[in-house]
Amino acid sequence: MITKFKKVVGTVRVPKSIKICSVVVGILFLSIYVTTSPHGDSHSKKDMTRPVSTLYEQRAPSRDGIGKIYMGREISQVMGHLAAGWLERPEREREEMPNLLIESLKLKEGDVVADIGVGTGYIARRISPVIGNTGTIYGVEIQQEMLDILAEKMTEEGITNIKGILGTITDPKLPPNSVDLVIMVDVYHEFSHPYEMMKNICRGLKIGGRVAFVEYRLEDDNVPIKRLHKMSELQVIKEATPHPLSWVETIDSLPWQHIIIFEKVAVE
Repeated sequence: MITKFKKVVGTVRVPKSIKICSVVVGILFLSIYVTTSPHGDSHSKKDMTRPVSTLYEQRAPSRDGIGKIYMGREISQVMGHLAAGWLERPEREREEMPNLLIESLKLKEGDVVADIGVGTGYIARRISPVIGNTGTIYGVEIQQEMLDILAEKMTEEGITNIKGILGTITDPKLPPNSVDLVIMVDVYHEFSHPYEMMKNICRGLKIGGRVAFVEYRLEDDNVPIKRLHKMSELQVIKEATPHPLSWVETIDSLPWQHIIIFEKVAVE
């Protein structure tokens, strides 16, 4: 993933009755939102035709953000390769349960996977044995230093089906129409150009290929992560609507994160 330092804040507890009301309201809003168009948003066609320069607003940055606003959300700051050690912290197994995450993705042997913001390969090397020698993982990073770390770790572990790709802040440089699954673990909220990145991610997906957004749940105040490093299900769906993506399911089996899955559809 595009790396960052640990984003932990204090826990705020909310009365159970308020949580239940919030969930009910959220579900009602989501049902209306998703059914307003084939892509889930009555404004998606309008957004797709707007000039890219008008999709973003600029404001004074908050403590953890860059001041760039996309669809009402401030984009968070990004940390560099010097924080790579944090990606391998032992407590990550307990906090994120990566093996359960990968099981939930329903991958099969021979799949082509793109891990956007692959980082040290923490997720990619767990996907590797699932897709086998006939499968491929494109490990995408925007820093050559991180790709060097990835290559070293994969050599140490004898993993040969992960291929590093040096992308840019607007393009992951995936081969066109080649990918079965794109996964982004705790990374999408850091994209400085989310519209452009998703446009090019979709270009790399096969028709019927899937995108999995794995983000800390903004809806849960008990998830001890800074606000800008969390995303709600509704916000993820909103930001997916300008693209040829159809929502498939949201999986909430992980301790702190949700897995929000979309499928690429044919564009008429």
